[in-house]
Amino acid sequence: MFATISPDAGGAPLYRVAKRALLQAIEAGQCPPGSTLPNEASLAAAFGISIGTLRHAVDELVAEHILVRRQGRGTFVATHNADRFLFQFFHVERSDGRREAPVVELLGFERTKLDEEAATALRVRSGEAAIEIHNRLSLQGRPVVHDLLLLPAALFKGLTEKRLRERPSTLYHLYQTEFAITVVRAEERLRACAADRAAARTLGVAPGAPVLQVRRTALTFNDKPVEFRVSTVNSAQHDYVNLVSRP
Repeated sequence: MFATISPDAGGAPLYRVAKRALLQAIEAGQCPPGSTLPNEASLAAAFGISIGTLRHAVDELVAEHILVRRQGRGTFVATHNADRFLFQFFHVERSDGRREAPVVELLGFERTKLDEEAATALRVRSGEAAIEIHNRLSLQGRPVVHDLLLLPAALFKGLTEKRLRERPSTLYHLYQTEFAITVVRAEERLRACAADRAAARTLGVAPGAPVLQVRRTALTFNDKPVEFRVSTVNSAQHDYVNLVSRP
């Protein structure tokens, strides 16, 4: 599965070459989600690099939530689950700091075509076939987030409302296990705005009430966009919280 790597022609550090090789193996399905990587000594020998160089590559992939280390058990390809969703991709919590996974209610599922904004975010042509999903996310029994998701139909062939409703875990877990699409990170833009009628009805607020709107593009390997999402958040009692690490 793994072969000796060569120094990068562009001068990239050797650990980055090893990181790229690991990513390629994961993306190609040679190391599927949940699988265990060979031990560091074996993997370093296969690549023809030192254990220190290999460990540097693995450290970065762990920091990026692509790999996960489990004490005494080894290093695994990360899977999407509720904990990963909560701590990597869900940033809304009560103003007093109480944090919990939301209760997700599917409100709508339909076939549509991408408008210009979504097509630009997904790097495809406007008008391409898409799946439109509406969800309501509740915290402490109160509706807090209205999600509008747009998925390129070409990437999610066979996705039905029934499969969506009956998924055993998170949406990103469904992408990963049913469609071989692993969301590794997301780009977000936030703005304050007034609730439109649809969001107001979903969130139980008055039309025109102040809300926070988050536009997210979910990315898989090689920064390929796979989902465009617009989240409207009732921030009257909840905050958008994100941990920013020091450079």
